[in-house]
Formats: sequence, structure tokens, C-alpha cells
Amino acid sequence: MSVVASTNGRFMYFAFGSNLLKERLQLANPSAIFLTIGRLKDYKLNFGLWEKHVDNIWHGGVATIETCPGAEVWGVIWTLSNENLPSLDNQEGVSLGKYSPLEVLVETDKGLMRCRAYQMNNFHACLPSPQYKQVVCLGAEQNGLPVEYLKGLKAIETNDYSGPSVLDQIRTGMK
Repeated sequence: MSVVASTNGRFMYFAFGSNLLKERLQLANPSAIFLTIGRLKDYKLNFGLWEKHVDNIWHGGVATIETCPGAEVWGVIWTLSNENLPSLDNQEGVSLGKYSPLEVLVETDKGLMRCRAYQMNNFHACLPSPQYKQVVCLGAEQNGLPVEYLKGLKAIETNDYSGPSVLDQIRTGMK
């Protein structure tokens, strides 16, 4: 897959999970700049893990996209410095086989945009933790995703995990 690079040394990334929240994305990718919101058609949002039983920093399922004719996923298009491509791939566990990068065409009010996105490998459905869901919802609110879409995110069931998570680091960065 070719990375969608622009002439100014930056690439476009379509975020639909915890990276909707600027403070989360910028933990490892400080060059991220909001470009616009957009809609990915014929995909649906799902939550799960890349192995049946695996501990992860979120203590539950994490977001992925799956092909689904007629469905849509809303998200944020960020531009990042090409120098952050390895850190973004690393955050998504590409070298460990957790996610694979793919190129998607996202509808925006500025027209179609070709972006990098990530899709989980070996998907096993698993409920997200309340903390993960909260970060996704905060990011959706922060960036003005459609109200109906946000309602759907807020209605997602969780696994009721109540211990520490990455959300604690993010909160520290938001103060």
C-alpha cells in the first residue's frame, strides 16, 4: 500500500476510535493537526481484539472498521508529518500483526479524500471498556461528529472494567 503523502511532507489519517481525541493521538504523534471530519461509506464500526484472550492497555475491545455495504463510519481526518508514520504504525501494532494499514476514500465537505486507516487482523468481537468508550465519545464531541452518530457511540455496551487505563495518562495531558 502506498502511503498517501502530500507535497508538504504530511499524510492524511482517518481516525474512528480512540484517536478521534486529539490528546490521545498526540501522546505518540505530536505533529497531528485536525483537517476535517468525514464519512467512510460501506464500512461499520466494531469493537474487538486481534486474539481471543489478550490483555491490552484499554482492558477491552478496541475499534476497527469492517466492510458493510450501506453502513457508514464517521471520523476525523488528521494530517501528520511523514516522520510520525512509524509511531502511528507502532501505536496500531502493525509490526505485531494487530492491525493492517489500508487506504480509504473518505467523503468530506471538501470532497473525497484518500486517507490512511487501520483495520484489525484476526478480529474477535469483545466489548470495550468504559474508559475506551469515553475516549471515543470525547473525541467525537471534541471534533463535532454528527449528533446521531454520537448517540450511537454513547449507546455502545461496555465490559464494566473499573481499573486504571490509558485514560489516566490522557487526563493528565488534558489538564
